[in-house]
Amino acid sequence: MKENKGIDSFQYMKDYELERIFPVEFRKKMRVYSFHKGDLLFTTGQMLNELYFLVEGKIKIYTLTPEGKSLINRFKRPLGVIGDVEYVKGSPVINSVEAVSDGVMLAATFTDLKVLEANHPPFTRFLLETVAHKFYTESQATSLHMLYPVEVRLASYLLSISSDGEGTLFHQEMRTENLTELAEWVGTSYRHLNRVLKRMNAGDIIERLNGSIKIKDLEKLRHLANGNIYE
Repeated sequence: MKENKGIDSFQYMKDYELERIFPVEFRKKMRVYSFHKGDLLFTTGQMLNELYFLVEGKIKIYTLTPEGKSLINRFKRPLGVIGDVEYVKGSPVINSVEAVSDGVMLAATFTDLKVLEANHPPFTRFLLETVAHKFYTESQATSLHMLYPVEVRLASYLLSISSDGEGTLFHQEMRTENLTELAEWVGTSYRHLNRVLKRMNAGDIIERLNGSIKIKDLEKLRHLANGNIYE
């Protein structure tokens, strides 16, 4: 991730209503970073000194198991916030973050934010809402794992990693070699996951194509997910 001074941060701030959070004089202090698909943006244990606002693109947040396998926790689209818990607690990064697509982030230093927090209540309110939403989302994900069958969890996952384009949706995370990892994520065996995929294929919901998965019927998939999504 590299600082990009050629990008106008003010338009992003207007698009995502960040103007209500940051006063005019503070906006000039914010930096703009660009990143590319596949970039490792943050790693577990890293210390941050900036709060980041995802304003373009998509990222995935994951945890590495003791065996070195990655378990995806959730995905974020704009307006995603990275570093809020680390800012409040002064703790290192909990989960690693990787870019799923090219994108842009705005950033403000913790030092500047501490000064702003003491004098600007809208930012404090935004921070409270952001942290509360994060814990609510994690609670929902836990409930999804505990209460719903594999078909629902898989459909929810596919919706989370989808990206619209000309009426079709492709999923790079669904390469065949990653199916074992996916089975662990949705809480089932590799064999049962394949059975579920075959049923979804037979129902014309998905199509397995060249080692990846293509969604054929987005509405059917949404119906199967029952309103759940890992975001």
